[in-house]
Amino acid sequence: MTSTLPSSPIFEAIAKHDPKSPAIIHSASNRCFCYGSLLHNVAAAKDTLAAMVNGKPLAGERIAFLAENGYDYVVTFLSILSHDAIALPLAHTHPNPELRYVLENSGAALFLATEKFQEKAKEVVKEGLNHTPKLEILRKIETGAVSAEDVKFSSQSVDNGGFMLYTSGTTNRPKGVILSVPTMIAQARSLIEAWEYTPSDLLLHVLPLHHIHGTINALFTPLMAGAAVEFAYPFNADTVWKRLAMPFLPHSSPSKRPITFLTAVPTVYNRLNASHPTLSPEMQEATRTAITPQYMRLNISGSAALPTPTKAAWTELSSGNVLLERYGMTEVGMALSCGLAFEDRVDGSVGWPLPSVEARLVESETGEVIRLGEELDKDGRLREGEIQLRGPTIFKEYFHNPKATAEEFVDSDDGGGKWFKTGDVAVRQVVEGAGKGLKQSWAKGPMYFIRGRKSVDIIKTGGEKVSALEIERELLSLPEIEEAAVVGLPSEQWGQKVAAVVVLSETGLTGGRGGKQWGVMDLRRAMKDRLANYKLPQELRVVKAIPRNAMGKVNKKTLIKDVFQ
Repeated sequence: MTSTLPSSPIFEAIAKHDPKSPAIIHSASNRCFCYGSLLHNVAAAKDTLAAMVNGKPLAGERIAFLAENGYDYVVTFLSILSHDAIALPLAHTHPNPELRYVLENSGAALFLATEKFQEKAKEVVKEGLNHTPKLEILRKIETGAVSAEDVKFSSQSVDNGGFMLYTSGTTNRPKGVILSVPTMIAQARSLIEAWEYTPSDLLLHVLPLHHIHGTINALFTPLMAGAAVEFAYPFNADTVWKRLAMPFLPHSSPSKRPITFLTAVPTVYNRLNASHPTLSPEMQEATRTAITPQYMRLNISGSAALPTPTKAAWTELSSGNVLLERYGMTEVGMALSCGLAFEDRVDGSVGWPLPSVEARLVESETGEVIRLGEELDKDGRLREGEIQLRGPTIFKEYFHNPKATAEEFVDSDDGGGKWFKTGDVAVRQVVEGAGKGLKQSWAKGPMYFIRGRKSVDIIKTGGEKVSALEIERELLSLPEIEEAAVVGLPSEQWGQKVAAVVVLSETGLTGGRGGKQWGVMDLRRAMKDRLANYKLPQELRVVKAIPRNAMGKVNKKTLIKDVFQ
C-alpha cells in the first residue's frame, strides 16, 4: 500500500538523504534507525493518525503528545506535521496540573501517549479538565521499516501546521508560542549555514524535547541536514563520558563513531568538568581525545549564561576546544551566535545576528535605536538597549492571545515589518581580533553582550544600572563559590540593592577567615578589585542548591520570594 506525505521541505530533505544513513540512534540499546526507515514510519504513522479520527482533516489542529526521547518521539512529531497539524510536545516530568493547563489552553484535539507514559496520560485526562482531548496510546516501534520505496509525495500544502511550545511563564501563566512550518524551516536553514551541520555529523542529544534548544537546534535541524542524532537522555555525566570514550578505548565497538557535535546547557558542562577526575586513567585519556577539536567538531553552550571558569576548564580539558555561545528563546529560535572560528568565540559574548536574522538595540528609556557605530554615549560608556528582532525565523503570534502578541511587537519605521521585543538587554562592542567575517561572512562587526532580562537582571542601584549576569560571572570565578544567582532587592536608600544567593564549594564552607564559612564581607573583600563598589552584593544568602528548570535557568522572582521574603 502506497502512503503519501506532503511536499514540505522537511520531508523532501529526509527523502533526499541516503536512505541507509543513520538518522536516530538509541545510545543505551544501540538501536539504529536509518533515514529510509524514518520516512516510511512517518508515512505509516500519518495513516494511523488519520484512522484515529476517521479521516477527519486535522489541518491547524493542536495534537499533544507524551513520548520518551527517541525514535517514537521523532516519528510522532513528524507524523503530526504531515497532517498540517500543530505538534505540541508535553514533558513527562511536569506535574499533572501543568499538563492539564496546556491541554485546555491549546484546545488540543488529540492527546497521544506512548505505552511508557500511558498511565500518566490517563491520570491527566481523568479529572479537572473542561476540555478533554481524545486520548490514544501509541504502540512502540521496535524495529524501523526496511525501506521507503512505497512513500510518495503529494502536492498538499502545509499552511496551517507547525510546532507549539509553551513559555516558561516567569511573568504570568505560560503562553503558547506557535512556530509555523516555514518558521521552523527558516530557523533550521539559518543554523545549517551558521553551524555547518553535515551528513557526517553525529550529535549526542542530552536535552529535554519540550524546549526549543532540544527540538529545533538538536533534532529538527540535524534531520534537515542529514546528520545522525544519538539520544542519551536523561543526562548522566558518567553515561556521557562512557559514550564519548567508546571509539577511543582498546577493543572499541566499530559501531560507535566519535561524537562530532554536542549542544548542552552550562550545568551539563559543569558536571562533566567536575566528574572527569573521578574516571579511571584509561577513561580520562579516551575522553580527553574524544572532545579535542580533531574529533568533536562543535561544542555549544546555551539556554543560560556560561560562566567563564566553566568555559576555561572545558578548553583545558579538551586540549583547545572552545565552547560556542549563542542566544535564543522560544519565540525566535536562535537569533545570535558566536562564529565557528575560535577567535570568534569571545568570553561573555553571544556573537552576531545569525543568517536571515535582523537585530537592533533600542534604549529602554528613550526608545532610540542604537545605530551601528553609535554604541558609546557622550561619556564614552556603552549604551544599553533591548534586543529587538525580525525576519523569517521569528514567530508570528501567541496562541489565542492577541493582547500579548500586540504588546510584544513594535512597528518599524522603514516598512520592513514589525520588530519583536525580546525583553533582554544587551550592549554591542567591537572586540579586537574577532568579527572580521573571514571564515563566515555573517560573523562580523561589533559583538552582542547580554546584560540580562529587563525585569530581573538589570538592577538600578543609586542611579547606576548593574548587570546581574556580570556579577554572577565574577562570583563564579571565585574558588569558594560553586553556583550563584544575583538579584535586586527593594531598598529605601538605593532604590534597589544587589543581593547574591550562592552555593558554596568545599573551600567556601571551610576556607573563610579563621576557617569559618564565608560571609558577605569575605565576598566583598574578594570582589573589591574586580567590580565597582556599587556592584558589590550588600546581602548574601547561602543555600544548598539553587532551583533551576530543565534548561538550567533560574526563576529569579520565585528565588527572591523563597530566599529573601
